[in-house]
Amino acid sequence: MTTALSLLELPAASREHEQIVSKEPAIDEAMIKKFIAYLDVSRGTMINYEYGLKTFLLWMKLKGLTRPLRCDILRYKKELKEIYKPSTLALLLTSVKLFYRFLATEGCCPNIADHIKTPTVLKGYKKDYLTSDQIKSILAKIDRNTLIGKRDYALLLLALTDGLRTIEISRADVSDMRINGNSEVLYVQGKGRLEKDEFVKISPELAEAIREYLTFRDKDNSVEKDEGRPLFESCSDRNVGQRITTRSIRWIIKGRMKAAGFDSERLTAHSLRHTAITLSLLAGASLQEVQQFARHSSIDTTQIYAHNLDCLDNPCNEQITAAIFNQNFNRQ
Repeated sequence: MTTALSLLELPAASREHEQIVSKEPAIDEAMIKKFIAYLDVSRGTMINYEYGLKTFLLWMKLKGLTRPLRCDILRYKKELKEIYKPSTLALLLTSVKLFYRFLATEGCCPNIADHIKTPTVLKGYKKDYLTSDQIKSILAKIDRNTLIGKRDYALLLLALTDGLRTIEISRADVSDMRINGNSEVLYVQGKGRLEKDEFVKISPELAEAIREYLTFRDKDNSVEKDEGRPLFESCSDRNVGQRITTRSIRWIIKGRMKAAGFDSERLTAHSLRHTAITLSLLAGASLQEVQQFARHSSIDTTQIYAHNLDCLDNPCNEQITAAIFNQNFNRQ
């Protein structure tokens, strides 16, 4: 039976010869754990690298290897290329390359993965954005007479108007809502940050939706009492009152989009952040303003959104079609 990780075998004699001459250390879970502990990256990145290395270790076990050689990594890459998308292939290979760089730094072995190329992942966003009419349709479908409805309405409105990531929504506490000058703001712990040292402005409509939810949830909703209490809590029987998880947020947003008739693999929770940034650009905000709004560390990230909009507005396709079919072309 062929598995997703089965690769082309070398002849037995050749394989045995390679194992005899190999001076590489045996790769096992203990070495992987040491590498993971060495990393200075976010928890999400750490999980991705650990997954990548465990995938490599599983393949090694299937092939009966403990001391892989460079040719093994190249065959591993070849098989993965036939199975996975470039982005997944890049992740799996990057994990292996960093692991062997670590081993070389520790003096365990030469870096046998050095100069093995990872696929180029084209920059761009694979999620669609929503139009303002689609947003209105999604919000209108939410029954705001229930606790769940009030929570979901406020949660979606926060994601849409402030472009928050799911992790930022999950981390938010009631006490993070404050007055800053003449504006009401929400302090957030952004991507890769250790503290809540950034804030987003809260519109009057969003503030009203959040307060309506909090009042329904708990009539005595003073900041003093709610110090450290999650802004959004689970309503499920098993986890009622606990901080809502990123997984639950993704499930809620996806469900609300489906309920309004928008069911596509390209529409996810992150699409709401994508929507907020895209609509800001369409409304005429400058790249610098949108970069600050989205809290992008580099304006290059913001420019990807602008580039996508420029592509949609490019008239070349219509001009060529008009020329072929002898039509008059009027740019809208």
